[in-house]
Amino acid sequence: MLIRYKKAFEKIAMGLLSFMPNEKDLKKLQQTMKQYEEGDNWQLYLWKAEDDIIGLIGAVIEDDTIEIQHICVNPSHRHEGIGKSMVKAMKQLHADKKLCPTEETLAFFEKCCFLNEENPDD
Repeated sequence: MLIRYKKAFEKIAMGLLSFMPNEKDLKKLQQTMKQYEEGDNWQLYLWKAEDDIIGLIGAVIEDDTIEIQHICVNPSHRHEGIGKSMVKAMKQLHADKKLCPTEETLAFFEKCCFLNEENPDD
């Protein structure tokens, strides 16, 4: 289940974000977290399964698009469909908007066949 990021989850979120190739540097990671905390259009969500937070998805929400900036899943929970579930949940939250990847999330979108789909829920 997607839950909205809160400051109390900062360490967990930073740990998950650090799995993204472009977020390995601590200063870059801190800048990204600040952007999610302060940016009006930047939204960060965590994926909670039972009592554990095991994934993260971050996006820039514009008038008619959701640009997925980050998709991260704890390595011990990968290949279980969690990333795909997070994208579907984002689409459900913003059903009136089109999903699009960034350069960093493009390969994931291609792997999951989200590109050129109007509705990834199918």
